[in-house]
Amino acid sequence: QVQLVESGGGLVQPGGSLRLSCAASGISFSMHGMNWYRQAPGKQRELVAVITSGGSTNYADSVKGRSTSSRDNAKNTVYLQMNSLKPEDTAVYYCHIRYLNLDYWGQGTQVTVSS
Repeated sequence: QVQLVESGGGLVQPGGSLRLSCAASGISFSMHGMNWYRQAPGKQRELVAVITSGGSTNYADSVKGRSTSSRDNAKNTVYLQMNSLKPEDTAVYYCHIRYLNLDYWGQGTQVTVSS
């Protein structure tokens, strides 16, 4: 059974940083790319970062230059480091994997950027 568990969200002031984590189980983690999405209140869920099995990354324009995704295959964990946070980054952040033609999501972690 595939499980994704996010952690690391919280309340941070504008300009601050957070590192989100997503621990995966039930898959051969090192063989799969992982995605980070976010959903702000009243908005559609949007893709913010992709990390391939080889560690290559791609980012949405909204977070590019401020965010870095990485992975630790020994820990079956993917990370999203977010810097220079803005109020518009406030959202629930989810990790995601498409595995055997099914989509799996974590429970999400709330990030709130406010002074």
